Amino acid sequence: MIVHFYLRYSTKFGQTLLVSGNAAALGNNDLSRAFPLKYLNEQLWHGSMEIDPGKQQDPINYKYMLHDEKGEDVLEFGEDRIADLQKIKADKLLLIDTWNHAGQVENAFFTSAFQDVLLKQGKSKTTLQKKEPRTFTHEFRIKAPVLSDNEIICISGSAKALNDWDKGNVLPLFKKGNWWTINLDLSGEHFPLVYKYGVYNTDQKKFIRFEDGNNRTLLAEEPNKTVTIIHDGFAKVNTVNWKGTGVAIPVFSLRSKKGFGTGEFTDLKLLVDWAKKTGLKMIQLLPVNDTTATNTWKDSYPYSAISAFALHPMLLNLEQVAGKEHEAVVKSLAAQHKKLNKLTEVDYEEVVRLKKAAIQELYALKKAVFKDDYDYITFYELNRYWLEPYAAFSYLRDKYNTADFNAWKSNAVYEEREIQKLVSPSQKHYDEIAVHYFTQYHLHLQLKAATEYAHSNGIIIKGDIPIGICRNSVDAWVEPGLYHMDEQAGAPPDAFTAKGQNWGFPTYNWEVMQRDNFTWWRKRFEQMSSYFDAFRIDHILGFFRIWSIPAHAVEGIMAKFVPAIPVSINELFEKKIVFERHRYTQPYVTDAILYDLFGSQKEAVKKTFFNGNKLKESFNTQRKVEEYFSTNDTFSKDVKHGLYDIISNVIFFEVPDSNGQQFHFRISMEDTYSFKHLDPHSQAELKKLYINYFYERQDEMWRKEAMKKLPGLKRNTNMLVCGEDLGMVPHCVPDVMEQLGILSLEIQRMPKKTGIEFFHPKDAPYLSVVTPSSHDMSTIRAWWEEDSFKTKRFYNLLLNHEGDAPEYCEPWINKEIVVQHLYSPAMWCVFQLQDLMGMNAAIRREDPREERINNPSEPEHYWNYRMHINLEDLLKKTAFNDELKGYVEASGR
Repeated sequence: MIVHFYLRYSTKFGQTLLVSGNAAALGNNDLSRAFPLKYLNEQLWHGSMEIDPGKQQDPINYKYMLHDEKGEDVLEFGEDRIADLQKIKADKLLLIDTWNHAGQVENAFFTSAFQDVLLKQGKSKTTLQKKEPRTFTHEFRIKAPVLSDNEIICISGSAKALNDWDKGNVLPLFKKGNWWTINLDLSGEHFPLVYKYGVYNTDQKKFIRFEDGNNRTLLAEEPNKTVTIIHDGFAKVNTVNWKGTGVAIPVFSLRSKKGFGTGEFTDLKLLVDWAKKTGLKMIQLLPVNDTTATNTWKDSYPYSAISAFALHPMLLNLEQVAGKEHEAVVKSLAAQHKKLNKLTEVDYEEVVRLKKAAIQELYALKKAVFKDDYDYITFYELNRYWLEPYAAFSYLRDKYNTADFNAWKSNAVYEEREIQKLVSPSQKHYDEIAVHYFTQYHLHLQLKAATEYAHSNGIIIKGDIPIGICRNSVDAWVEPGLYHMDEQAGAPPDAFTAKGQNWGFPTYNWEVMQRDNFTWWRKRFEQMSSYFDAFRIDHILGFFRIWSIPAHAVEGIMAKFVPAIPVSINELFEKKIVFERHRYTQPYVTDAILYDLFGSQKEAVKKTFFNGNKLKESFNTQRKVEEYFSTNDTFSKDVKHGLYDIISNVIFFEVPDSNGQQFHFRISMEDTYSFKHLDPHSQAELKKLYINYFYERQDEMWRKEAMKKLPGLKRNTNMLVCGEDLGMVPHCVPDVMEQLGILSLEIQRMPKKTGIEFFHPKDAPYLSVVTPSSHDMSTIRAWWEEDSFKTKRFYNLLLNHEGDAPEYCEPWINKEIVVQHLYSPAMWCVFQLQDLMGMNAAIRREDPREERINNPSEPEHYWNYRMHINLEDLLKKTAFNDELKGYVEASGR
């Protein structure tokens, strides 16, 4: 059979198109052997080949690839363009296709969030009873993911077989997979012919309307024994009217009457009931992975997981694990249970301690039956690639009382053979290993049950993938080569953190990860998809470049972006900057600066920490200073931070091994004493170079970095992908996210556009998530009280009220802000639960300062926020729930 590929695509000079697929002639899905097409005209590319149907038993699954003028390859989106040669009785097959751009809005509706949940509800359709012809010349295929109940796609056009534009006699298409299809015999028709798709209501038995835009055209009739399959892309019906609302809250923050002082996966069912009652379609969670590194409250930080795959034991419901048979184990904890559940906040250490002991007791009672459970065995086999290393790590962590594997007396270096011996059932300590299998299995069951319950109620669950991993984690232990263990990830300074953030995570070794096509990331996405329908990529900017802090630094301000193009010494001389290497790259210290920082303590500080105006070797890094102050209280914390400021008082970081020829700017250069003491000409030229360095020269390289990683990772999952694109956003980020169809995050108090103080939800792009606040920010009410001048500007400009703003955020103000977001054009509008409850004086928390989940300016923040009202009681707040549902429905969400 001769197969012709025709692709409608308008290329630029230097671009070429190829087709790849699961046939030998198409390269067997090896993109390096894809079949090249030839340019026909401005709108069409073509290629033909002979394929023997007898040798091609599987249907051909193919897609197109653009090789652009920059030498980069761009794959179109989707895996659903299929031609079954075994079923086509013809000598020639014409495939007329439309490029499927990844950023096309309609592609979002083919993710599992929509196909399996949101668009699945009430979608039992009947079709017009029209028989397709036994023999046909053309098969039309079109996608239309968002149709109302009882609506189907139909077709009509300028041909007898298309009923000559008769709206009363349109032809129905039939749903096959992602496509609406119809087979027609167009032999003998007059070509070229024009046609359009339309929408038909089967309940009303009524044609609704034709699609928007120009008529579609078929140019020529083909000879006998030819079949033409037309993939027409998306029907031009309005899909951007679909909008949804969600609620965001960490699982640990949920409160229920049966809770154990913390939220649990089982509590999600109550939250689902409330979401359904109020018209919400999404529940957004923070990461739920195990963070047990120190067995202290510091492990409450949900973004510092010791495993990218294991779930947190704290979120396990003990009552469900015990069942009736072993309920005595749970009842014995009744007093502690009651005490913990009365607390305003989560007592992380006590909850974890009691649950850990109870889990061990339940495992001992159930292990004989548990190990032979078929469902458990299936879970174990599917997940053993991460489950065994995690169990071994947890056992060794507890044995040596530290998660720092470098300090272990055995197995400090991961060796597969040794770990297999360690986790062998023949070992005396096997129960200490298997208890982690037991825990993870029951966590899996409970989270899976909660998400399935959500799906059955038409609600999706959105997860969160942290950008980093704990440096004392299973992942770093097993594959340390995937990370730069001598670097720390963080974020540059912003309006909330003047010194930047140091998260402490090792940075990714992307070059090594790329060698196996990002297997670790793909496994991570696959495991996430077991539970979640959508996910948020935490700090998606890290896929473009990461803020990399050297191990010797404490503050985020001591970092540079990696990768980054440095400034050369020639650039400095060309601009006639008065440059002296040590003056620019070493801390600039004078007596005046020391007095400014330390005041009356200047001499004592100088005597202890300095030799003249140079820091002593034992104090010349922030880590050394930190270590000194951890055991010595002679000086105050102010002195410690003053020494940090001295160490960071530089203009450049010299590139290692560059012989003083290349440099990276220290961020916030203009705030340094070093810069302020330069001559005016050097200052002016450095400012220009600084702007070029941070905002211009890196952009194309960062775009390429992201395009090496994100397209393949996004193709590897069918979840709806959202990016947290906040902070110091490179110019290339919005374009890359738009090209890939990744939803952006738009926060009212963090506008991305320069020159404005606030972002208005009405300006959000459709493929985005809008919210008035996030877990890293104060809630609406708390923010309102932080800065009265800023609040007044918001009150006047964003809410369009005159005069002074009320001192406190009264319910009507909170309500206005919520409703303003609901009417945004964004696909999703998500609120912290605290912000929704803030609309109602009767149920909102008395002190809004107690509602904040995290404060990024505190390096060691205690993540222990809990709802102040039980979910069971929230479900009974009929007036509030009905009011919220009314706002949601009125906004068209």
